[in-house]
Amino acid sequence: MEKRKGINAEKQAESFEDMKIEILHVAEDDKMLLNTFLEIYENEPNDYEDNEQKQEPYIYKHLERYFTLENWLAYFIMADNTYAGFALISPDAIAEDRPTDYSLYEFFVLPKYRRHGVGRHAINKVLTMHKGKWQLKRDPRDKNSVPFWNKVIAEYTDGDFELLESSNKSFAYSGGVLGDIFIFES
Repeated sequence: MEKRKGINAEKQAESFEDMKIEILHVAEDDKMLLNTFLEIYENEPNDYEDNEQKQEPYIYKHLERYFTLENWLAYFIMADNTYAGFALISPDAIAEDRPTDYSLYEFFVLPKYRRHGVGRHAINKVLTMHKGKWQLKRDPRDKNSVPFWNKVIAEYTDGDFELLESSNKSFAYSGGVLGDIFIFES
């Protein structure tokens, strides 16, 4: 019986690698679906913040910008025609003293699709879709995303990037923690 479980787990992991990963622009009609994903993302438990669920309806504070402002881009990540996450891109620089064409403001992959290449394939597609100067922010306390971004950006750029750690040119996460910023070209 144990052997069979191992085979099934192995087949499931292989099937993620064979998934068709697509990046779809979020249409105005799907705004509230994106907001639902953003709420899941915001309320995801972590080891460094107190994520109390709020009782009032959740609305991502910058949601409207992705549907009304030029070059504010919202994408769903699809894995075999199933919603697997999202990516939010802004034309605004995170490190204001550095030129940029695009900043990755939010990126999320549902836990079911993590550690199987879905996030890596998705971000590579997004970066390839939008050639130019990029900035990407990350929370240095996030023990899962730090190694992910280190690996993905190093592979994508072949090591040609700059990392501003705990930058005073950055923004602050909860608790006043300064974010890290990757700067690179796609």
